[in-house]
Parts: sequence; C-alpha cells; structure tokens
Amino acid sequence: MIKQVLKQGLIAGAAGSLVMTLGEKLEQAVTKRPDSHVPARVLERLTGLPERPGKQPLRLNWAMHFGQAALVGVLRSVMAHAGLRGPLASAQFAVVRLTTDQILENATGVGAPPPTWPRKELAVDIVHKAVYAFATGAVADALAARGGPGPGQRHAAVRPGRHSGVGPVPRTDVHGRRG
Repeated sequence: MIKQVLKQGLIAGAAGSLVMTLGEKLEQAVTKRPDSHVPARVLERLTGLPERPGKQPLRLNWAMHFGQAALVGVLRSVMAHAGLRGPLASAQFAVVRLTTDQILENATGVGAPPPTWPRKELAVDIVHKAVYAFATGAVADALAARGGPGPGQRHAAVRPGRHSGVGPVPRTDVHGRRG
C-alpha cells in the first residue's frame, strides 16, 4: 500500500502543480506580474549550490516548484487513502501546502513571514496554492477511490449522519478480512 500511496501522491501532486502553474501563467498574463524565483533560491540554499543573484536559475526554479508540489502531494494521497476526501479535505490540505512553502522559505532566509507581505501578493499566493490543493485533491481522491472507501469512510458508514459515540470499525487485514 505504501508504494501505491507514494506513486499516486506523486502523480496527484504533479498534476496539481501543472494546474497551478497554468493558472499562474494566466494570472501573470493579465496582471503582468513577473515570475518568482523564490523556489530556485530556496533550492540553492537547501542544497548548498552557489547563489547567482543576477542570473535567474530557471531549471532550479522548475525543479523546486514541481518537485516540492509532487512530494507534498504524497500527503494528500495519504489523506485520501485514510478516507479524508472531498473539498473539505482539500481545504485542509491547502493550509499544509502554504505551510510547507513558508517553512522552507523562512527557514532558509529566502522569504519573510506572510503577515509582512503586501496584501495583493499574499492573496495571489493563497489563491494559487488553493488551486494546487484542490486539483491535487481531485486527482488523489479519484486514484484512492479505485481501492474503495478508506478506513475513516468505513467508520462513518457504520451510522450515517452526524453522530458521536460510534465505536471504531473492526480491524481488517490488507485483504479486507476482519481479524
């Protein structure tokens, strides 16, 4: 199951990154906002590569942009396989995506905390990360659904609706047999 979750998460994260990137390019065509090279700068600092402030490292930018998005997609795949699916799960995941960016950018000194950003830049970043999260979620949910409901969904099905006090479902093995 771990290989399946990993593979599906990388696929979902890459798909989400592609959708986010297309949205960013569309937004940039309208707003004339330049490309951000923050992902490349973060990767340079994480790997110890030399920094060249006058040169825009496009390949590093794409590597970090798509690589980080694909890796974080694995967490959304874990969520989907556990039974955390749909728009609410994707909204929860959007916070995770924003947080991973901020941890890496702030820990490396490349970025500053979002409350210090101009509001328009913050809004643009939140919108693009939400697009990523919902696109990644849609793909992760669809791939996980092939395996049926997750444990959380099976638990919720014991007594449909909003109820407390519903005990855990019986433990099952990898083949779905109770044990």
